[in-house]
Amino acid sequence: MLEIACFNKESAVIAAKAGADRIEFCADFHLGGTTPDLEDFKNLKKEIDVPIYVMIRPRGGDFFYSDEGFSLMKHQLQNFYNAGADGFVFGILDQNDEVNEEQCKELVQFAKGKPCTFHRAFDRTKNLEKSLEKLINCGFSTVLTSGGKSNVEEGKEMLQKLVGISAGRIDILCGGGLRSSNLVEIKNFTHAKSFHSSAILEGEVADFHEITRLKSCF
Repeated sequence: MLEIACFNKESAVIAAKAGADRIEFCADFHLGGTTPDLEDFKNLKKEIDVPIYVMIRPRGGDFFYSDEGFSLMKHQLQNFYNAGADGFVFGILDQNDEVNEEQCKELVQFAKGKPCTFHRAFDRTKNLEKSLEKLINCGFSTVLTSGGKSNVEEGKEMLQKLVGISAGRIDILCGGGLRSSNLVEIKNFTHAKSFHSSAILEGEVADFHEITRLKSCF
């Protein structure tokens, strides 16, 4: 399964045409992704039929949210749920950079059965194996991770370990520096089945040919 992170509507349309299996739709490339514009999402849903998971992240920076920030996340999730989002992507940590199980569980329940991915905030936690069990307990269907390192090549040993530990209970989505040039290596080493890339080679728009190359690696 190939998921393409799209920071604008143009990238999402390109990804759909190039054969992406799923789109993570967000905004603000320079911040690593934030909640996209609702109207952009509504228009996108009319143009493509690839599943779209929407990032719920009201600001850049850390992943610890005040009560006000958490309420905003619930409000945003509800709006995108009503607009037809196929799933959601978010990550909430506490002040010690550990998974905030209470808030995460509440937001997963707020998604009313739609699948939720915990994003790479996971890689900030101190013990990835313990954090993985917390995410499973919270009800996440997927975790996006580079194995606790800056990219999938550096983190491939941990990714392999997480795939084994998950035992099908949660999908390990390998992402972070993933390109067509290294996907086969990562796939063969980790035995993962799901992969995530922005497919951006320059600027902020996904590259059609890079996506088709990524797809050809399966």
